[in-house]
Amino acid sequence: MPETAMRISSTATSVGCHQSPFPSGLRPRTTTGSPRPHRVHSRIGVGLAGGFYPAPHRYDLYLSASCPRSLRISITLDLLGLKGSVATTLLTHPAGTPDGFASLRNAYEATVHHYDGPLTVPALRDRWSGRIVSDHTPDILRGLAGLLSGHDGARSSDLNPPVLASDIDALRDLLDRDVTPAAQPSGRSAALQLLDRHLACRPYALGEELTAADVDLWVALVHLGPGNTLRPYPLLRDYVRRLGEHPAFRGRADAAPDAA
Repeated sequence: MPETAMRISSTATSVGCHQSPFPSGLRPRTTTGSPRPHRVHSRIGVGLAGGFYPAPHRYDLYLSASCPRSLRISITLDLLGLKGSVATTLLTHPAGTPDGFASLRNAYEATVHHYDGPLTVPALRDRWSGRIVSDHTPDILRGLAGLLSGHDGARSSDLNPPVLASDIDALRDLLDRDVTPAAQPSGRSAALQLLDRHLACRPYALGEELTAADVDLWVALVHLGPGNTLRPYPLLRDYVRRLGEHPAFRGRADAAPDAA
């Protein structure tokens, strides 16, 4: 499902936001269909001549209060230790956060002359120029990792180890297709059974260390709906609770899965 898209005119509408992988033997079938085009598709640290180079306190984020993709980005900010250098604006509804929507509209208009398209969140903005860097969640996440390495050489991100890049992408595809409230029940059950078995021999989604795949998986699981959705999957229930105790995840879920 696409990121949240909000258009401000006489009325404001929103489209639900949402997106999924697995190791070689568990890799899902290929997703068909064309991805939704993104109007703004730049990256921090890519094409440095264009000006988006890493610098602390240069970038900020627009996030949605009810968007799984926004939650992924917010958790990632915590895991990367970037909350102090990347500010966030949380949008609810135009009537509830009018200044935030006006600021986002200004950012899109600074990016595209006479812009009259939707206001899409999550969105990463360059505070120096006032322009949107990207409204494409995977690129925003990569950009945040590049921002970390760019202004603090003593630290590096372990969330996206190159050796696991294809597995992280494969799991993300699986989650976006089958582990959502809108997924076909049969496909969702099969995916949850697969994931539950997969966790029998590892503490995290892709092994012994927490990676970006765990952010994707945890957010997908806590947004499935009623807590009893995970009742038949004890390892997934334990996984959600265990990660929920991590400082970066704590308090992020509206409700934990039922114990029984």
